[in-house]
Amino acid sequence: MATTIRDVAHRAGVSIATVSRALRDATSVTPETRARVTQAAADLEYVPSQLGRQLAQGRHAANGIVFPDLSGPYYAEVVLGYESVAAQLDRSVLILSTHGRRDADTLVTGLAARCDGLVVLGPTVDDEVVHRLNRRGTPIVLVARTPLVDVDSVNAENNASGTLLGEHLVAAGARTILFVGDPEATADVAERFAAISAAAERDGASVTVEPVSDFSEEAGVHAARQALARRRTTKSLPDAFACANDELALGLMLGLRDAGLRVPEDAIVSGWDDVMAARYAGLTTVRQPMRDLGVHAAQLLDQLINRTRETPVHEVLPTELIVRQSTTPTAGGTTR
Repeated sequence: MATTIRDVAHRAGVSIATVSRALRDATSVTPETRARVTQAAADLEYVPSQLGRQLAQGRHAANGIVFPDLSGPYYAEVVLGYESVAAQLDRSVLILSTHGRRDADTLVTGLAARCDGLVVLGPTVDDEVVHRLNRRGTPIVLVARTPLVDVDSVNAENNASGTLLGEHLVAAGARTILFVGDPEATADVAERFAAISAAAERDGASVTVEPVSDFSEEAGVHAARQALARRRTTKSLPDAFACANDELALGLMLGLRDAGLRVPEDAIVSGWDDVMAARYAGLTTVRQPMRDLGVHAAQLLDQLINRTRETPVHEVLPTELIVRQSTTPTAGGTTR
C-alpha cells in the first residue's frame, strides 16, 4: 500500500497540516521540524501528490492558450515554443480555437476558470473581455495583438522590416505592388502593409490591396487567379506581390506558375514569417521568431502566476528581411 501523508505525520510526530507546510518549504515551519518531516518522508519513500498540492494552492497546473485558428505552420511554431516552456514547468496546456465560434467570449471566459492563466493570440476576443478577466485577477499575456497598457504582451517587430521589404521590392524593379492580405484583419497585417506601402511609395512605386478571405495557401492561389483575370483588361500584372504571410505567397507563386508565368522573371513575390517551405521555395520573406513568441509568452505568464512581478511587460521581438530568388530576377538571389 502506498505511503500517505498521514503515515509521514505519524512517524514525524506532527500534524498532517505541518507535513504539508514542511514539504512546501513554508516559512512557518521551523528548520528542526522541516528536517524531521523530510527525514520521515525519505524513510517512508513518500511522494507528495501533485494534484493535492495544486488543490491546496488553488492551482490547476494548466495554462490556456487561445488562437484565432489552428491551421498553418505559424500557429504550430508558436505552440511548440509555448509547450517547450510549459513542459519544463510541469504544466499542461489547454488550447482553444475561436475560428467560427459565435460564443468565443463565453468560451474564453470558461477556459480562464479552468486554468491558472491565459495566453490570447491575435483577434480572438474583444479587448473588453481581456480587461474583464484581468480585473478578476486572471494572469493574461497577449501575443501578436495590439498591446493594452495593463496587460502583458509579446509581439514581433513589423515596421522596420516592412520598411526594408518595401525598399527592396522597389530596388528589385517594382513600380506597381499588390499587397495580398487584409490590413483590417489583424494589427500585425496592418503594420506590415503600412510599412511596406510607405517605403515603396516614398521611392516612387504605387501600392494597392488585394483583400483575402483568409491567410491560407488556397487564398494565395485565388489571389493569383484574380490578378490574372484583371490582366485581361489592364494588359499587365503588378510588378510585385507583397503577401501578408508565407502561405499566401506560396499559393500565389503556385497560381502564377500554373498559368505559365515565371517567378521572379514575370513577377516578383515576397511573404512574411519564413516558414520551412519558404526556404525550399526560394521565397523572399521576413523572418519572425514564431517559436520565441510562444516561449516568451509562457515565461511571462509563469511570472504572473507566481506573482514575481506586478508591472506589465511589453516585449517586441526582432524580425529580419531574408532575400531569396523570388525577388531577384537579375542576380539570381542568395539563399539563406
